[in-house]
Amino acid sequence: METAVIVFPGSNCDRDMAVALETVTGKQPHLVWHGDSELPSGLDVIAIPGGFSYGDYLRSGAMASRSNIIKPVMDAAQRGVRILGICNGFQILTEMGLLPGALMRNSNIHFVCKDAELDVINTDTIFTSGYSKDTPIVTPVAHHDGNFFADNDTLDRLENEGRVVFRYRNDINGSSRNIAGIINEAGNVLGMMPHPERAIDEKHGGTDGLPLFESLLR
Repeated sequence: METAVIVFPGSNCDRDMAVALETVTGKQPHLVWHGDSELPSGLDVIAIPGGFSYGDYLRSGAMASRSNIIKPVMDAAQRGVRILGICNGFQILTEMGLLPGALMRNSNIHFVCKDAELDVINTDTIFTSGYSKDTPIVTPVAHHDGNFFADNDTLDRLENEGRVVFRYRNDINGSSRNIAGIINEAGNVLGMMPHPERAIDEKHGGTDGLPLFESLLR
């Protein structure tokens, strides 16, 4: 399996993502600089990591969504390549228009850094087939702008189409309907605020993020 991690100025979870992908695939992912205009050929998975791309200036993910590498990522998504956006990556995916909604300032106006309990709402996706729907998972969150917002019609459509994949068990940041992660209509693009790449090793506190990466191999 060929994988790649997109790196922006201000990314700080790119190495964590690279380690997670290598742990599961046994092969180092390509690290692709945001200023590049081409992706490596034959990619199966593209990961957009967490961090603070461009210092979160203007709006989280807005400047990154105009980078040179974005058009090739958009083209890859349309071809069915699996795209995984975590935290700032989720913000970038909404700014790109690959996912609906927006990530706003947390409702309590504070940076949130803690472990969060999640329910896996849809286990019939290429990202979540390794999970049990009835078993909550714990993954870290670390964000200031993780408050997912969409209008009620969009939220109803996401719910009815099974595109809400992860939901917080408790209110973490004010997100509409406690939504923590969603997929696109085609099912090959996932955006989520929690960090599964930081939950793949017991020595780091748990392995509840590991099934997500293992699911990508199935």
